[in-house]
Amino acid sequence: MSIVRTETVLAPTAEGYRGTFAGQEPVRAVGAELPAAWEGVLFPFAVPMADLRPDGTPARDGIIPEIDLPRRMYAGETTDFLRPVRIGDEVVQTARLGSVVEKDGSRGRLVFVDVEREYAVDGEPAIRSVWHDVFLDAADPDAPVRPPRTDPDAVASADWSEEFVLDARQLFRFSALTFNTHLIHYDRAWAREVEGLPDLLVHGPLTRILLMDAARRHAPHREPARLDVRAIAPMLVDRPVRLVGHDDGDRTVVTALDTADVVLATADITWRAS
Repeated sequence: MSIVRTETVLAPTAEGYRGTFAGQEPVRAVGAELPAAWEGVLFPFAVPMADLRPDGTPARDGIIPEIDLPRRMYAGETTDFLRPVRIGDEVVQTARLGSVVEKDGSRGRLVFVDVEREYAVDGEPAIRSVWHDVFLDAADPDAPVRPPRTDPDAVASADWSEEFVLDARQLFRFSALTFNTHLIHYDRAWAREVEGLPDLLVHGPLTRILLMDAARRHAPHREPARLDVRAIAPMLVDRPVRLVGHDDGDRTVVTALDTADVVLATADITWRAS
């Protein structure tokens, strides 16, 4: 199963992201290069209301088969940057189903699904990505809680660090920008009562861009070749998040931590050789 879509990269789309999450970035006009990972705001979800699941995620999108589990989460993404994409480019995205793997976990069934995407400009591949999603059983408040992964030495050993707090307005804007109707990002009652979270969840695809943005700020003259992101634990609205970076030659690892040093997400960036 695959879907091919075409979209022109518009300056207002890039500005919608920049003005909400990256105010220190310059405004980009036609011809300017789209920063790495910002392709994540292109090609918004295009699923009719009748094809949404109760949680607001797509049930029938022409790519992933219907899966009989009620919850869906972003687990990470691997992206290869092959050539620049610029404002004004006409981009052709081909999305197809990758691997589908079912497992039994401590909290029930899990189905891991990959979606492979290629972004082409003038007939040449510019970006290739593999998006990792996981489908889960209903949240069980009585299920055993797995101890979180922590990294208490990450800040002290980092080459650089930043901190941010995202609020509900920003989550709403990202949902609108990407046409993402997953209730977990804007309906507090759903997030708490159905998903079992303390509050709204920050979008995994947004986390991916934020981690890449931070790495670029600390290596402004380098060009990323690959971005490998893994979602580890829920990143929540209105909570401080510390990003710490460890540089090692042609590689940078960015770790997102909460105030208790719980690892929320990681990004492993490979820079193109100088």
